[in-house]
Amino acid sequence: MHSEEQAEQVVDELSCRIYTALRDGGLEAEPVLELASCLEEWGMSTPATQELLGRPAAQLTTADLTRLGESLLRDSNFEPTFALEPRLWVTLEHALEIVERDVRARGITGTLRLVTHDWDKGGHVWVMFQGGYHGNGILPIMGSDPQTALAQVADVVQETIMELTWIVWPVCATHDLGLHAGGENGIVVWRCAGDGTHTVAPVGELP
Repeated sequence: MHSEEQAEQVVDELSCRIYTALRDGGLEAEPVLELASCLEEWGMSTPATQELLGRPAAQLTTADLTRLGESLLRDSNFEPTFALEPRLWVTLEHALEIVERDVRARGITGTLRLVTHDWDKGGHVWVMFQGGYHGNGILPIMGSDPQTALAQVADVVQETIMELTWIVWPVCATHDLGLHAGGENGIVVWRCAGDGTHTVAPVGELP
């Protein structure tokens, strides 16, 4: 039996091996079976763990391992880190570049950049502005989709700038009300609630 901390470490290590193998090819039965055993031992019995532990390993095909490996990652709520999947960071950085266009369009100065902290075990990223940051941070998995990343970064940049400068940003020029990021037809836009909600511009395209 593992302690809870040891079990978490083992699950994380095995999940990383399975994720990497699923991504790059070459998934073998060993880590999949080990993770299934660990989850069962930790009280997380699922259809995938039961199937894996109830079938002879020699009968597991490549398709079986792929299907069951993916199920185990979902069952254990696995999410890749920036170190494991650097593209997540790249996507968030690109989103920040887009949002920064709107920041500069309104004459706001000060460096904007993504930062992480050693004390954060969740692997979040924050937007640092003028030497400070605010909020709960962004999970790496938010970088898995460009529009999701853009919406998250727009929210965090807005919250951080308003908290650190005590000014409302961005603002609708027509109604003098603060804008909020939202989705419209698959893209992220700035919306104003004045005279009924209306779209001012896509994020990154404020006049």
